[in-house]
Amino acid sequence: MTPADTSGELARAYAACRAIARREAKNFYYAFVALPAARRNAICAIYAFMRQADDLADDESLPREERRRKLNAWLSRWQEAAAGAATADPVYLAVRDATQRFAIPLPLLGELVAGVAMDLDCAQTGEPDTYATFADLYRYCYLVASVVGLVCIRIFGSSGERAEKLAEETGIAFQLTNILRDVSEDAARNRVYLPLEDLATHGVSLDAVLHRAPSAPPTAAERALLASVARRAEEYYRSADELLPLIHRESRPALWVLVSIYHALLKRIERADYDVFARRASVPTAQKIAILLVGLARMAWARAIG
Repeated sequence: MTPADTSGELARAYAACRAIARREAKNFYYAFVALPAARRNAICAIYAFMRQADDLADDESLPREERRRKLNAWLSRWQEAAAGAATADPVYLAVRDATQRFAIPLPLLGELVAGVAMDLDCAQTGEPDTYATFADLYRYCYLVASVVGLVCIRIFGSSGERAEKLAEETGIAFQLTNILRDVSEDAARNRVYLPLEDLATHGVSLDAVLHRAPSAPPTAAERALLASVARRAEEYYRSADELLPLIHRESRPALWVLVSIYHALLKRIERADYDVFARRASVPTAQKIAILLVGLARMAWARAIG
């Protein structure tokens, strides 16, 4: 890792990425704060990159084909910048530096954009976007979440097959948590990420998920369906515990904060008996700050012991 460049254009680029992360990363940013400056800059750059791609794909004011065109053009400009072309885009500048500084393979970022684009590949006939099996959903979760984990562990200071597999599975835990939290919001956008095979197993129709009254409490069958997804997520959270000792000591508090906040979100969904329809589950700011303070104390201890 080279010394951090704190001057000129690159410093401004990283500052712009930190501003995006601070504004948009409701859960992630608490973990970013617990990182040393160079690693924090890099992770904010990657987050800003993800945010831009996601915003382009999710701009529902535009037809899907137009969103795809804009996303492809954005990706082409990034690939030119990554290859060394001049660019004034602060996100491209910061991400290019971060990938070089932390030896992040560029194909990983391409996979991340491919995951974002999956929603644009679904049927455009008015039929809902769905996934038939958990294996199908796993591929989506891998691209939009696990790939982020594979990038992050390089910034955190780890590599190797074992760490990569655990980072992949930790990403699956996070994305399954997001899917549970966002069932109602996704249904309003004609998307159901709960696998159709799981709906059939629990006797829940696709139409019931898409068109239920938000104020109606979940049925017993819906609770059982959502509980099965939560159990899967809990299994994958075990991988996060195993990943923690495999990354650099000074990065462990940040990973601990991130996992703790996301796992707390899942626990809140479980304690609400899976009523994710009436209101969107979230971790209170006070609880996130308390988790962050513990993480900062852990960071201080890691620095003290070298």
